[in-house]
Amino acid sequence: MKVDESAALILAIETSCDETSAAVIRGGKEILSNIVSSQIETHRLFGGVVPEIASRKHVEVITLIIEQALQEAGVQPRDLSAVAVTQGPGLVGALLVGIVSGMSLAMALNIPLIGTHHIAGHIYANALVNEIQYPCLALVVSGGHTELVLLEEEGVFRIIGRTRDDAVGEAYDKVARALHFPYPGGPHVDRTAAEAETAVQLPRSWLEPDSYDFSFSGLKSAVLSAINQSRMKNQPLDVPALARGFQESVIDVVTGKAMRAARQYGVRQLLLCGGVAANRGLRARLTELCEAERLPLLIPPHSLCTDNAAMIGAAAHLKWKQGQFDELDLKADPGLSLEAWSVKPVPAGGN
Repeated sequence: MKVDESAALILAIETSCDETSAAVIRGGKEILSNIVSSQIETHRLFGGVVPEIASRKHVEVITLIIEQALQEAGVQPRDLSAVAVTQGPGLVGALLVGIVSGMSLAMALNIPLIGTHHIAGHIYANALVNEIQYPCLALVVSGGHTELVLLEEEGVFRIIGRTRDDAVGEAYDKVARALHFPYPGGPHVDRTAAEAETAVQLPRSWLEPDSYDFSFSGLKSAVLSAINQSRMKNQPLDVPALARGFQESVIDVVTGKAMRAARQYGVRQLLLCGGVAANRGLRARLTELCEAERLPLLIPPHSLCTDNAAMIGAAAHLKWKQGQFDELDLKADPGLSLEAWSVKPVPAGGN
């Protein structure tokens, strides 16, 4: 029996880290509601996310957030087609809060449950505002992930490059702490870099000539070395210039590899995804390069770059269309593979 894809109502739940979010998505593209409760003020006291505290905060607000999402969407629970939850990657305790909540709803309403990959969500956040064309290339830059993902068809992921140590977001946070910026430090580095008139020259880690992998540990060490040298020489540290040097190094490497991969694989679009996609310097440089190559660039609005449930609903819709659901004993998987999560095509003649 053919289903009406445009009418599907998915309640999505995201609790992978320190945002509690619930959203109602219609047809995989229309956001009826997207409620996000952030824990930034709580974790700022500790200079980073404390997993146990994050889990407790999710427990405190998850029911209220789900109720708000349904109310804002004007949807009754009985109207829902499926419930989607972030299965991984993420903090295992935080993931479990969302999974148990989603399983309980799916069981009570007798509707399908869809365990969803967090990074697939970041990639398909673009589908909420643009039409994705294949093949395309996704540049994923977030707190825990830096990856180049090739999508030759809808919902099928192939990672062609990944970080070997720190992700971009982690590197930003560590440099921000060294520069005594408050948590979260990434936006402070971005703003400070934009104010600098000069840049401290820092290394670029290109790795092997044909590699699409990333490494930022050496760059982080170079920043710490510059700070220590300034202290040893009793000289004032030019913080804006150092922030700009760090940011320019990161941007050169990630955009350089992304553009080279886009040319090699002949993609029709480049998608920028993840929390660091909100970085103004990165967005500006990638826009400039894509315009020069006449390659369409898709970037979600800032509200869809950071963790949110709307993106989980968009990715889950891919599996809903194919009838690929999960059992009600779904386990949290902090190391969930993006490639393994890929949508399995329905055989010819299948429903």
